Amino acid sequence: MTRTFLSTGLLAATLLTGGCATKKYVQNTTAPIQAKVDQVGDATNKNGQQIQQTRTDLTANINGVDEKAQSGISAAKESAMTAQNTAQGAMTKANDASDLAHKDSEEIKSLRQQVSNLDDYKQVGDLTIPFAFNKYTLTDKDKADLDTMVTSAASNKRYFVAVEGFTDRTGSRQYNEALSRKRADAVTEYLVAKHDIPIYRIHMIGLGEEKPVDDSHTRAARAKNRRVEIKVFSADESYSLSQLPSQSQTTPQQAQAQQPPQPQSQQSQQ
Repeated sequence: MTRTFLSTGLLAATLLTGGCATKKYVQNTTAPIQAKVDQVGDATNKNGQQIQQTRTDLTANINGVDEKAQSGISAAKESAMTAQNTAQGAMTKANDASDLAHKDSEEIKSLRQQVSNLDDYKQVGDLTIPFAFNKYTLTDKDKADLDTMVTSAASNKRYFVAVEGFTDRTGSRQYNEALSRKRADAVTEYLVAKHDIPIYRIHMIGLGEEKPVDDSHTRAARAKNRRVEIKVFSADESYSLSQLPSQSQTTPQQAQAQQPPQPQSQQSQQ
């Protein structure tokens, strides 16, 4: 009986001792595994958080990129619109410049034509007005002849008038030059004041006793030399010589009739 009790007790002790050893073994075996599991769980949680953060950052980046893209598109559209407006403005300026260049070309062509026509001016008419001794005023007949000449010349667009005053050789050269200018001035003043001929179209000069039409020393020759010659030059092809009065028809007898008899002592001045 005692032996049986002892065997039973020994068995129970053995089992108890074996059970404690098994539990400790299990604990020692499972502890590293649990630690590994916990480590894996932490790593998983951390990876999950990183993945979430990455998703958040990626979403933010995508949104930022989208905003930048939209902003870039808007800026590109604005730049394209500005470039288009600039191009249109440049095209308008180019067209204006082309029109201006064409206009300038036409004006230059016209100017060249006018310059080339300077050599085309031809004498188309002349008129000679005689003057009495030591006189420089116009008579009614002189004015009528000038009126006829101006009426004939009015149809011209390109013309000028040359007015040359002369005297005979009686008297001093200085006095005769002054007198010849007075005679030319009288004709010029009448053309400008009475007929509104622009002064720039008139070329006037007093030549005194130069270029006599008669070198003789007779009274009739001196009467011929006391004169103003008016010559009209034109570049208009339509102008005809027949439109202007020809050389004054005043005869030597008529010119002499305009000269009052002068004592020999008074012929010291012309």
